[in-house]
Amino acid sequence: MVAVTPHDDSRLRYAWKVCSVTSLGLVLIGIAGSTLNVALPAVVRHFHADATESGWILLSFLLVNTASLVFFGRVADLLGRREVYLAGFALFTVASLLAGLSPDVWFLIAMRVVQAVGAAMILANGTVIITDAFPPERLSQGMGVYIGTLSVAQLAGPTVGGLIAETAGWQWIFWVNVPAGLIALAWGAAILRKVPRGPRQPVDGLGNVLLFAALSALLLALSETGSRGVGSPVVLAGAGVFAVLVPLIVLAERRAANPVLDLRLFGGRLLAYANAASFCNALARSALILVVALYFQAARGLDAFAAGLSVLPVPVGIGLASPLVGLLGRRVSPYALSIGGATLSALGLGTLTLTAGPGTPYWVTGIGLFVAGCGSGTFLTGNTTQVMRALPSGSLGVVNGFRVMIMNVGIVISVGLSLSVLTASVGPELRAQVYAGTLSRLSPVAVGQLMEGFQRAYGVLFAVAVAGALLAALARGQSSAESLDSTSR
Repeated sequence: MVAVTPHDDSRLRYAWKVCSVTSLGLVLIGIAGSTLNVALPAVVRHFHADATESGWILLSFLLVNTASLVFFGRVADLLGRREVYLAGFALFTVASLLAGLSPDVWFLIAMRVVQAVGAAMILANGTVIITDAFPPERLSQGMGVYIGTLSVAQLAGPTVGGLIAETAGWQWIFWVNVPAGLIALAWGAAILRKVPRGPRQPVDGLGNVLLFAALSALLLALSETGSRGVGSPVVLAGAGVFAVLVPLIVLAERRAANPVLDLRLFGGRLLAYANAASFCNALARSALILVVALYFQAARGLDAFAAGLSVLPVPVGIGLASPLVGLLGRRVSPYALSIGGATLSALGLGTLTLTAGPGTPYWVTGIGLFVAGCGSGTFLTGNTTQVMRALPSGSLGVVNGFRVMIMNVGIVISVGLSLSVLTASVGPELRAQVYAGTLSRLSPVAVGQLMEGFQRAYGVLFAVAVAGALLAALARGQSSAESLDSTSR
């Protein structure tokens, strides 16, 4: 745990400084992701990437980041949370510099993998550092600010990404992370205090390998379904490998001394349903900016900068809701906030589903995006506070890594599933035009076919958001901390 001074005032002052460090890390990663979401067509056109390569520019980061979160939570418990956290900043910064120098698309994808490792070091530990630093009664406030900074990243990211892609060139989408990463590294080194290392325990290597392989197989099957069809050998092979690996993972994790997936965490009703709700909410919201940015470029013919401006209602909603909800957290339970946020997210996505079309007035789309953003900000603050309060004591890096990993699995599936559903409505020869943002130049018929894909994509995300709201309502009862205690007796 992070060491604190004995006086509450001193502890709170240090806690807010810690919050500034972790928030800066979230801004760095958030901007890196949201700028690329909008500027992806510029990168695709530069490398003449096909549909598969285009998808993996995004998906490679999500997959590696997801599969390594719990691992680096464990590493931080062993080597020191401060050291691993700062090493993540350094690695992410170096990878961003090299990504801008990429000679071809596969080198870029490789650098995205390295970025993902650095991001995992940061994400696996940021929430734990905040939880340790803040007094329990102030945790919702700190978490509200921390989550709210994500909106700053998403607010600046699409606009900055679109502007960079249209003026400075795609390389600066990555190079802009370099000075920000250096500032974050220096500020973190100055603020974060060294803490004692945890007891040496073995890392679950087999579990990490099996989990990574299972997620890779699932993602491959999802990403290729739209282009090759459900019955293609690649899709069937990916789905088959995933189906075989899932029981092996369960068996291996039950026997592991320090499992990467502690299945006992599902024994408590609260954490089981709260994590499931987080998974659904992440799946519903994560591809929204990407899908909407592609909509404005591929279907409406806007440039990257204009598309970036068009998706701003989402981060504005998150930015307004998160800190307000953090203040309400002292009077309203995180449980109620989670349900309310999940319901708002579903309402926003439902609006987009019912109104999607090439001639839809922007104010209608903007309302749907804003409501979805407010719902995401409310849910994330409430759900994160609810989960972190209920976590069992000890090995916080591992259990928080598990929490973030569950959410990131939703993000991985969201991007792969949304892109597959979206592009399935057009022929194989037109899918590259969708990723490049040039489909609107071809014909109204092609745009009309693509709109069917957008409606289906929004519909899928809406259905998942509704499921998330129902699961959030069920996230009440015995926590996993209590369940683990009763199991150990």
